[in-house]
Amino acid sequence: MSLHVIGQEIYRRRKAVGLTQQHLANLSNLSRQTVQRLEAGTIKDLSFQRLTKIMGILGLSFDPPSLAARKRKNGLWMAAKTSSVSYKKEMSVETLQHALSTGEVPRGYEAQMLHFLDEASVQIVVMAVEEAAMISNEAPTKVWSRLAKLGPVLGAERKEVWG
Repeated sequence: MSLHVIGQEIYRRRKAVGLTQQHLANLSNLSRQTVQRLEAGTIKDLSFQRLTKIMGILGLSFDPPSLAARKRKNGLWMAAKTSSVSYKKEMSVETLQHALSTGEVPRGYEAQMLHFLDEASVQIVVMAVEEAAMISNEAPTKVWSRLAKLGPVLGAERKEVWG
């Protein structure tokens, strides 16, 4: 499988989950130019480690790039559980869905939402955003936009996730 074919799938998937090239670059610790060249099929070489990282963020795997494994996962549930690990009051899937769909964190869940933004794995954040957008019947870019507003309000520090 060529980098060109992988790049095309990365492009489709990035668009499907509502990420810009810059946002995906930030999440994967690559330059925007590297992401752009990968998607355009003009990159000559990319390390396996970098390639698997960017694919993992998007829920893709090799042989050939596929969403089969991603579709078996429940991203909102995983995100809600991850966000509640250190807290007595557990954030439900519905509460997280509400926060992602409206940009409003229900009172008493600010700490869990901050944990989601700063501590949840990038893959889980992407899955949660994708599922929230699907449930809300809206573009994932709208959910990312709300996260970009919530991050500073909550004092989140991992700007590559919400910035």
